[in-house]
Amino acid sequence: MAHFEVNLRAVLATLEECQASLILNGDRDTAQLVSVAILELRIKLNRIEDSELKALCDAMVREKEGAAKPVSSKPQEGLRPRGPVSLKLVK
Repeated sequence: MAHFEVNLRAVLATLEECQASLILNGDRDTAQLVSVAILELRIKLNRIEDSELKALCDAMVREKEGAAKPVSSKPQEGLRPRGPVSLKLVK
């Protein structure tokens, strides 16, 4: 397993270099595609579960929706204030 992880980290480093080069050369669309591959490898390396990723996405959607709504001057009854959602980082 350790060799597999070392290999993935080397691939990740190479992809990050490619992404930086693409950005420097003005090819942002391809750089975005490479960033998806980078994200997938980071998720795999850090053993992030699907449920954790879904919780993050849900929190981001709620945050975005909350920012789009006008702020009410008085709190609504029965609603608890939302705190920040945290994800664990496994190294």
